[in-house]
Amino acid sequence: MRGLGVGAIAFDWATAAMIGSPIAAPIFVLFNVLAGYVILVYIIMPLCYWNNLYDARRFTFLSSHLFESSGKPYDLNRVLDTKTFTLNVEEYDNYSRIYISTFFAISYGIGFATLTATLSHVFLFDGQYMLKLWRQATSKANVNFLDVHGRIMKANYAAVPQWWFHLLLVVVTALSIYTCEGFGRALQLPYWGLFLAMAMAFVFTLPVGIITATTNTTPGLNIITEMVIGYIMPGKPLANVVFKTYGYMSMTQAITFLSDFKLGYYMKIPPRSMFVAQLAGAVIANASYFWTAWWLLTDVPHICDTNMLPDDTPWTCPNDSVFFSASVIWGVVGPRRMFGPGSTYAGLNYFFLLGFLAPAVVYLFYRLFPEKKWIRLINFPVIFGSSGGMPPNKSINYNCWFIVGFIFNYWVFKHHKQWWGRYAYVLSAALDAGTSFMGVIAFFALGNYSIYSVNWWGGVTDDYCPLAKCPTEPGAYIPQGCPELH
Repeated sequence: MRGLGVGAIAFDWATAAMIGSPIAAPIFVLFNVLAGYVILVYIIMPLCYWNNLYDARRFTFLSSHLFESSGKPYDLNRVLDTKTFTLNVEEYDNYSRIYISTFFAISYGIGFATLTATLSHVFLFDGQYMLKLWRQATSKANVNFLDVHGRIMKANYAAVPQWWFHLLLVVVTALSIYTCEGFGRALQLPYWGLFLAMAMAFVFTLPVGIITATTNTTPGLNIITEMVIGYIMPGKPLANVVFKTYGYMSMTQAITFLSDFKLGYYMKIPPRSMFVAQLAGAVIANASYFWTAWWLLTDVPHICDTNMLPDDTPWTCPNDSVFFSASVIWGVVGPRRMFGPGSTYAGLNYFFLLGFLAPAVVYLFYRLFPEKKWIRLINFPVIFGSSGGMPPNKSINYNCWFIVGFIFNYWVFKHHKQWWGRYAYVLSAALDAGTSFMGVIAFFALGNYSIYSVNWWGGVTDDYCPLAKCPTEPGAYIPQGCPELH
């Protein structure tokens, strides 16, 4: 789906849960996400397209690809030195600036706003409480700080020794330094870049963790890591990707592990058993991911290349396409050329200010009208962060996500609260597991016969509009299958 997707739905759990399980999202989060999605897709983007902001009509409406000034796909081989994986500045100046679809550009602006909104929101609404908890947790007499679950866990199970965490940190850091400095420094990131990435992960884990704990959504702050290393080491895409992995992905993994520990906390799983299970799971999963990715890249022809793949293929790699484009934007070209003064997209920097001020406005009204409890539920990190996931997410993902979430977390919760309390999260986990197992079974059962998708009326996600994936500016580059406009 490449267009606005007005009213588009699908009876497919994978589609509904692409941005997270809708059953696990609180009702106020559903409406925050819906507000951000509607404002972006049905108000901001039509206005941008109507006014041809950033030459919107010259490019595909919803695309994460890179373009020349004419609208033709950008030929990265002309500006990237394939031997050193660095930018050839002279060739870049002689070729073309990189252009992106207006939707993708606004998505980056929203990403800027998410970053500052997260810091502003946590400082204003949770700053004092966060400081209080920190003091209680680090004090020697912190027994009274524990709730009933904590007291039960403390009385029955031994805590994970701190030296386990310290040893793991030392071992992983040593391996990471070797990864960056070894192999002929092919990854381009020096050891000090690794320590800077670790410091950023340490700083942002707490505020992002608070948003995750209170909303069950995690704002994507990958942009800050890409931007920082992009300014420090422009023209080096591998360094940018590696820095992003150690900075942003480490923070995300830390929050995921904390979520697992919290689950074990409530289910009374021994902390040491949980630690070992997490460590073993991480090793097995990463080895499996690496082997699977290697196998797919070597065995599936034209994988991720949408121009060479048939329409019904599952190998379009939407997330990887965004990741690749980001590595070019932030790593090859660099933020100074893309978003700096005099650049095409310099105006997007005002989103930093918007994100910083938006929670302050909510906080001001919350203090002026404390009796209006609903004001406290307006969460701009969620509003910005959720809609900033487009692309690769599409309108149909948000439509299905909200509908399913509203049915379970409003109607079922209101009329069948006992059933909801016992089975809602179990059903969500079952649907996740069932979809995963079905994907494996379908791959081996149908893939051997070169059948990669099952077409049925509940799973169709077509736009039913040929122009949805086509530029509408006369004279622009016309992709295959698109009509030429005059």
